[in-house]
Amino acid sequence: MALGPGKYDEFCTDARVRTKAEGAILLILNGSRGSGFSVQADLMTQLRLAEILETMARQIRADLAGAA
Repeated sequence: MALGPGKYDEFCTDARVRTKAEGAILLILNGSRGSGFSVQADLMTQLRLAEILETMARQIRADLAGAA
């Protein structure tokens, strides 16, 4: 398990700071440094991350079904 700064952490920090967010999750697909992600959030949010992503996935599927 890798904790600490990752290859896209600086971009996640930039997004979090610019939006004045409490936390941020950045997902990069085939970027200049390859694919990767960065999570900056408190421990409770990190512990709920799978649940949060599952909720988002359901919403994405629902949105795409409405567009078909």
